[in-house]
Amino acid sequence: MSQISASAEPFNRLLKRLTRDDFALLAPHLEPVDLPLRQKLEVRNRRIEHVYFPRAGFASVVINGNNGNSIEVALIGREGMTGLAVLMGTDRAPYDIFIQFAGEGFRMGADSLRRVTARNPRLHNVLLRYGHAFIVQSAYTSLANARFRIDERLARWLLMAHDRVENDEMMLTHEFLALMLGARRPGVTVALNHLADLGLIRTSRGTIMMLDRKGLEKVANGAYGGPEAEFHRLFG
Repeated sequence: MSQISASAEPFNRLLKRLTRDDFALLAPHLEPVDLPLRQKLEVRNRRIEHVYFPRAGFASVVINGNNGNSIEVALIGREGMTGLAVLMGTDRAPYDIFIQFAGEGFRMGADSLRRVTARNPRLHNVLLRYGHAFIVQSAYTSLANARFRIDERLARWLLMAHDRVENDEMMLTHEFLALMLGARRPGVTVALNHLADLGLIRTSRGTIMMLDRKGLEKVANGAYGGPEAEFHRLFG
């Protein structure tokens, strides 16, 4: 198993905001890993064995209802980590987390995280602040799903995804976006065409090219920005 040194500069925003001493506590336990498309990082109601700190790509947090309906409630990318249930004193969560945009990152054993944070309350508190930011994002997703039009929700989602990737082009199908937004595919297609007609994106064969972030923020109509501002308040 390869590890990263305490002097490394991981491009994960949460890790980079740790003090040198706090990062040194985690570094011996961090293993560089690839994060391929569809890899499951957590399975609902199963014990969490590893926590992940993405540095490229992002994962979706998906709730599955008893009737088979599913919807995304949050994204996790280079700003954060999985395994929040471990930080909060339990060993599992009732949702799935899987990679939706391939990348890479670091992982560590959940038991190692428990031991390290038990010995260092300051480090534990910093990671819990990210947990707070995650909850804020989930709350805004609930607000968006209940009160915003599908084109506004789509604009928000594209902006959030763009925040977590390295370039302006993303491989995203209409079916996938419909699942993430809890919407029907025809409605997603109409919303995508609307954004394309406005010159904000370009779509072709499962690919979406971001053209105008400012325009997308305007279309999002307030659905985007709240969780991002809270993260900035907490971490700079």
